[in-house]
Amino acid sequence: MSHKPLKLLEGAIFLSDAHYSFKHSEFLDFLKAIRAQEIQTPQLILMGDMFDLLFGGIAKTIERNQEAVDLINTLSDNIELVYLEGNHDFNLASIFPGVQVFSIKQQPVDCRYKEQSVALAHGDLDGPLDYRLYTAVIRNPLVLRLLRFINTIGKQFILNALDAKLARKDDCQKMHTFETFITKHLAKQKLEEYALFIEGHHHQDLSFEIQGCKYVNLPAFACGLGYMRFVVDGLERVSFAREQE
Repeated sequence: MSHKPLKLLEGAIFLSDAHYSFKHSEFLDFLKAIRAQEIQTPQLILMGDMFDLLFGGIAKTIERNQEAVDLINTLSDNIELVYLEGNHDFNLASIFPGVQVFSIKQQPVDCRYKEQSVALAHGDLDGPLDYRLYTAVIRNPLVLRLLRFINTIGKQFILNALDAKLARKDDCQKMHTFETFITKHLAKQKLEEYALFIEGHHHQDLSFEIQGCKYVNLPAFACGLGYMRFVVDGLERVSFAREQE
């Protein structure tokens, strides 16, 4: 769908890195809580890697996530829903027709809140050359068709291998030099133009200032069920578990 200028709304929810799968199922409960209006928001911003594996063009990844996919589409009928594609979920525009979907090429997404400029990104918009080549190749429709064919005749061995790898992954590791890493990571961005730069991807749940811009790395929902709500004074951290008690 076409993109209108993105305006952040007071009360907007930012949710990142839920990694919905057999390992992390809480994202579905969160969506159900919004549908039941137990959690209320005018704007839900999904910051990427909401699913461990969801690729447009690979039907099996849609089927295994169908309930959550359907809920997102239902919610988009009633609230503004924004989805920044991550490295685990991409080529999503056809899956979520009522959602504003931003690919990695469209990130960071420029937003406005009153007089402030805000940037949003999943967090993998920069990296080594081999990683950037990989992200371009893996999103290519022809490559995905080939992988789908190989996976089908191989009785889902590609997806099974990915499941096994992701099951072994520690989603909640802490980076001890994170601020130094982010300073280099965002060196090409014009941070002085933004009051706030919000990312997911790194799973660190930290914030600090760089060049006069407040940088926020969102909590990974898969690591403790934390997310953030946009309020007048900025972002406040919320726990889904506490809100459900």
